[in-house]
Amino acid sequence: MTAPVSPSPLGPGSAVPGPDAPRFPIAAGLLFGLGLGGFFDGIVLHQVLQWHHMLSSWYPITSIENLERNTLWDGIFHSATYVFVVLGLFLLWRSAHRRHLRWSNRQFAGTLLMGWGLFNTLEGLIDHQILGVHHVNERVPPTQWLAWDLGFLAWGLVMLIVGFVLVRNARA
Repeated sequence: MTAPVSPSPLGPGSAVPGPDAPRFPIAAGLLFGLGLGGFFDGIVLHQVLQWHHMLSSWYPITSIENLERNTLWDGIFHSATYVFVVLGLFLLWRSAHRRHLRWSNRQFAGTLLMGWGLFNTLEGLIDHQILGVHHVNERVPPTQWLAWDLGFLAWGLVMLIVGFVLVRNARA
């Protein structure tokens, strides 16, 4: 059975899915991706590898007080990423109750990659470059921080692009 379509503003021969066409909950996938990207950053880079903490460029881990401050802000950061995942779950649940939901592995993977890539890109630009609250790997000499930060941004942009391509191709 094909999805109902409505006339396309692009002219004859092209179609746009109509209001009753099954749709994938893109916002849910993006929020899951944002949350998973944040969890990866917080768990792997903050805790397991201990390359940086949320405010470690402003408050280096040279005292118990600075460690406590960074641990608190790491927890606030984790709480925010948890909220992204809960919101994504809520949107997915709400969408799943509709009759017109299109389950697509490609769109799901694509939106996860887009959300994670968006997380890396925004976090890399804001926290690493603009605010300078921390850098990706503060265990290397400071002369190497920019290379790690740029690699993190590149990783985010690649995920954004690959995710966008997956979503676009799945919709075609």
